[in-house]
Amino acid sequence: MGMILLITPSERGQQCADSLQAATGEQAHWARDLQEGVTHLREQTYAAAVIDQFLLETEPEQSEQVAEHLGTAFPVHINFAVTGMERLVREVRSALHRRKREESAARRAVAEQMRSEMRETLTALLLSCELAMSVPELPDPAAERIRSIDSLARELRLRLQVN
Repeated sequence: MGMILLITPSERGQQCADSLQAATGEQAHWARDLQEGVTHLREQTYAAAVIDQFLLETEPEQSEQVAEHLGTAFPVHINFAVTGMERLVREVRSALHRRKREESAARRAVAEQMRSEMRETLTALLLSCELAMSVPELPDPAAERIRSIDSLARELRLRLQVN
């Protein structure tokens, strides 16, 4: 699935990263501040970025930089001062699950869009074949090639309908 980035100045940072890794099976990295977090985000692709609420409130400019570099990482904002390990793990698992669902939905939408565009192109191709076949005095070799193209286009259209 991906890695998890944990950004917090908390002394428990490494312990939290270790717990997240154990609970999710995903590799977890700890950054002590937002600047270090941006460096990690530039170097790696993360599934989730867990960001200490304290840092977001005290360093708004740096927070914007983090937001710009998140990429596909699902942001999880946590107040480490009051959040226990169980809740942290629960929130991150939930974020990873949401990210997986959203990726799956996006993939399905792209696939459907591509199928739709291919069907339109195939319809135009089949129509062109039909029109080409109606050309008067069409030489036999050309007619044979057009029939071959028509046959391939129909086969492709059938495959698209099956999927």
